[in-house]
Amino acid sequence: MVLVYTHKITNRLRYIFHLYFDEMLGVPVHFTTDQNEFAAHAGPKLSYGQKPLANELHFASCGLLFETGISEQHIPVSLWEDLPVFFSAGKQSALPFDLFAAGFYLVSRYEEYLPHIRDSLDRFDAHQSLAWQNGFLQKPVVNLWGARLKKILAAHFPALTFPVKRYRFVPTIDIDNAYAYREKGIVRAAGGLGKALFQLNFSEFSERLRVLLRLQKDPYDTYDYQLQVQEQFHFRPVYFFLVGDYGVNDKNLSVQNRKFRSLIKHIADHAEIGVHPSFGSNKEPERLRTEISRLRSILHQDITRSRQHFLMLKFPDTYRNLIERDITDDFSMGFANEIGFRAGICTSFKFYDLDQELETGLRIHPFAVMDASLKYYMKTEPEAAPALVAPLIEEVKSVQGVFMLLWHNESLSDEKQWKGWRDTYFRIVTQASEKKQA
Repeated sequence: MVLVYTHKITNRLRYIFHLYFDEMLGVPVHFTTDQNEFAAHAGPKLSYGQKPLANELHFASCGLLFETGISEQHIPVSLWEDLPVFFSAGKQSALPFDLFAAGFYLVSRYEEYLPHIRDSLDRFDAHQSLAWQNGFLQKPVVNLWGARLKKILAAHFPALTFPVKRYRFVPTIDIDNAYAYREKGIVRAAGGLGKALFQLNFSEFSERLRVLLRLQKDPYDTYDYQLQVQEQFHFRPVYFFLVGDYGVNDKNLSVQNRKFRSLIKHIADHAEIGVHPSFGSNKEPERLRTEISRLRSILHQDITRSRQHFLMLKFPDTYRNLIERDITDDFSMGFANEIGFRAGICTSFKFYDLDQELETGLRIHPFAVMDASLKYYMKTEPEAAPALVAPLIEEVKSVQGVFMLLWHNESLSDEKQWKGWRDTYFRIVTQASEKKQA
């Protein structure tokens, strides 16, 4: 146990200290505002505030953890021992920056509560982030700072022990559109054929017709391949199914479709299942309750995992909506237009509601790479993608974190716009599954 002296114990302080100590380092932390208790404590201890009490291990505070409310922050970023840092601290501090305030700023997504320009889908754009603007989006800096904290603690308190952490790879797959042509119903099938003919796209017309006549496999039906890779690398992925009503941005099959329901049950035998809240549910939150209920009725089990369709996150509304619907784990924390670490972290953490100034029970699982980010936003060729992803995997391995990958069933089709991306997926999975070399 590590005892922390501070002049004021706030919810922000408790939250970020517990994240660093209890969750990252595996060391319990306790707090006191009593100087006599702190002085009498014989075990590992440190102070956090503007100045040390005596000669103890001291970390200087910039003040953010003692504030309430949200205000504009002027944040110059500098390099210290090849690490990007901000919220500088004085010479009396064990570190030249306030890692607790910096960590809190990133994982609470403080900047996403501030005024900012949103993209065409009304999302926070990666290019608005402090991390992208200062070149550290592809580093899990919070974990890296935690590793430096561990080193300092080990040097000052040799008897302090740290549980061994192990790197993990977690692949996830979103099912936005279970099939390209099949099971869409007569109206949608006829409309698709008619559109292909009108555009004189005879190859698509032929493919659609052959699939509908069961003469050819649907190009989005890549589920046998997914299971094959899963069995080869011995992992258990997480799947997210879109079961919302049909709309402009929500075009999966009807949840009443027997083939679709059978597919969901089949995949549930081999993977964890979560709901993929529809784009429409952001404007009509009550839809989320219906979508969770639909998935629950198919699987006859509680649905506690989610990932937003189109990664549609608005702070704090999206997460509050999930909490109200008994979602305990969300996997939406990542950017659409860049790969990297949206919250500066590669391990899960609890959502802190800045408006209400409290830690919630909702656990956030950040992902680092999405197929659509590489292809559509970053304009990456499939053969070049693994080289872009490899450094992120190594960063995560260096801190024994969790590398989470987001892929889609259609991008494994190896056809048309996704030609070559099946091999890309396999190469990235191979990289991510390899054990760190000694």
